[in-house]
Amino acid sequence: MGDNTKDTKKPAMTEEERIALCQKLDKELNDFIDGLEKKRYTEGWPEDRWEEEMDKHPFFMKSTPEDGELSPLAEGLAKLKYDPEENTPLELATNYKEDGNFNFKHKNYRLAIIGYTEGIKVRCDNAEINASLYNNRAAAHFHLKNYRSALYDSEKALSFNPGHEKSRLRAAKSALQIARFDTCIEHCQELLKQKSSDKELSELMADAKKKKMVVARDERKKKKVEAKRSEQKDLVVKAVIQRGIKISKCEDEDDIDLSKLEPTLPGAQESIVHLENGILKWPVLFLYPEYQTSDFVKACPEDVPLIRQLEQLFPAPWDEAKTYNVRSINVYYEGSDKMPHVVDPKKNLGELLVAKYYELKAGTPAFFVMVRGSRAESRFIECYLGKI
Repeated sequence: MGDNTKDTKKPAMTEEERIALCQKLDKELNDFIDGLEKKRYTEGWPEDRWEEEMDKHPFFMKSTPEDGELSPLAEGLAKLKYDPEENTPLELATNYKEDGNFNFKHKNYRLAIIGYTEGIKVRCDNAEINASLYNNRAAAHFHLKNYRSALYDSEKALSFNPGHEKSRLRAAKSALQIARFDTCIEHCQELLKQKSSDKELSELMADAKKKKMVVARDERKKKKVEAKRSEQKDLVVKAVIQRGIKISKCEDEDDIDLSKLEPTLPGAQESIVHLENGILKWPVLFLYPEYQTSDFVKACPEDVPLIRQLEQLFPAPWDEAKTYNVRSINVYYEGSDKMPHVVDPKKNLGELLVAKYYELKAGTPAFFVMVRGSRAESRFIECYLGKI
């Protein structure tokens, strides 16, 4: 019986067919890119998604789509460029470099990066092509303002060709952009060994040295400010301890630090107790149970009577009956014994903070204010008595 099995393998292309296909692909590629919408790049390409971008791009597809069909352009490119049996590693790397160069010239920097990256992944043993691929990818990254990647690629190019001046210059410029001033200076110095009178290099190195000095100066200023703040914090804590103010949740003096004195009220974090000319100034909270409202005073001096603060708060906009004034009110605080204690508002704030049962909570002295003899005051006291 005869063998009816057909050989489905495609015959190899002749040289004439290959040239004709190349010309056809070049034309289709030009038509495709010329038809793309021209957009100005306003953002750098996310550097962590190269593989994702490559997999989506028809020019670099390495597997057949789900529908099983490739366009003639993609099929031809896959055959000519991606078949290791048809190309040596050097030829593959060169093809990818040419693709990258084409897109770079058309300012399609993201596509250029894809091409150069594929060429690098071939891992051919030709130092010149590898240096060129890394240098060109660095240039594309630089145009997209991916300066960290541009520096990395430029220095990789130099590892293959230490004398590559364009790579070293781009490495210097990229390093300057990401504040790697010493790296920038080192590359400039290396270039100036061969071009000692190059004005651009001299200006670039001078700029790096100047910016390095500015950063160092700013860092010194920052450290001085931080040291001063730290000193101020220590002085505040020392003053609180010296006055004998009891802090909630602090077992002894060694347990007191500024974090225990930070206000926890929303929006009050910037009003932490501080020293001015040796006087502690406290954030103070006045609570009005009858109206379920409050007043927050940012900086009450410890040497000023509490009544002076209250005089500035009355008459209150919520007190339509005008019953709240400094002569008609009683002021309380909740003591460490969980009981209400009436205070004399004519006393300085500092005196009230060292009362027998006073305990500072959340870094903010708090006082309850009610009209003397009012029903609200009675309910307030009865609430505590009911807990006994």
